[in-house]
Amino acid sequence: MNRNKRIEIFTRLQAANPKPTTELKYQSDFELLVAVMLSAQATDVSVNKATAKLYPVANTPQAMLELGEAGLKQYIKTIGLFNSKAANVIKTCRILLEQHDGEVPRDRKSLEALPGVGRKTANVILNTAFGEAAIAVDTHIFRVSNRTGIAPGKTVLEVEKRLLRLVPAEFKLDAHHWLILHGRYTCVARKPRCGSCSIEDLCEYRHKTET
Repeated sequence: MNRNKRIEIFTRLQAANPKPTTELKYQSDFELLVAVMLSAQATDVSVNKATAKLYPVANTPQAMLELGEAGLKQYIKTIGLFNSKAANVIKTCRILLEQHDGEVPRDRKSLEALPGVGRKTANVILNTAFGEAAIAVDTHIFRVSNRTGIAPGKTVLEVEKRLLRLVPAEFKLDAHHWLILHGRYTCVARKPRCGSCSIEDLCEYRHKTET
């Protein structure tokens, strides 16, 4: 895929959704961090349902720590892997209070040092909370990047590095959100909705569908 095609793809995605953002509900950097940690192998819808009840009770590291691991589990038990996620959130809260004055750090090294925070979660925080041109490659973005030909790669890290290199600069900040939403609602896993796709004529997928 050449640069002109990529520019046109992102121009169309931008036109359809000028200000894309995460579908996770949050009011602070800390709420976003917890929501992203909870969203691993879970849907944003399920996380939002849980945090809608959790955040009015505990939405700061101190309040979450006071709630405790057992207390937190009662709010997130409908989310997959809730036992390990509760443990990681509580450990993270303790580190935030002891090492970062209760604030979410804005550098990758500090973020990835938090329990339950890997490269993908760190990228989401850097992009969504702090406005950095980071691209968090999840299953949707990995699929869309390979299927369309925008930035093919065999591993998540390879796709991430290729996207950072190939996405035109003016689109890089929002690329993460456009690609994840495109993969979630149009370029879906089992049968992509090519017939209703705004970039079908630019996409290099060989097995396009009519719907």
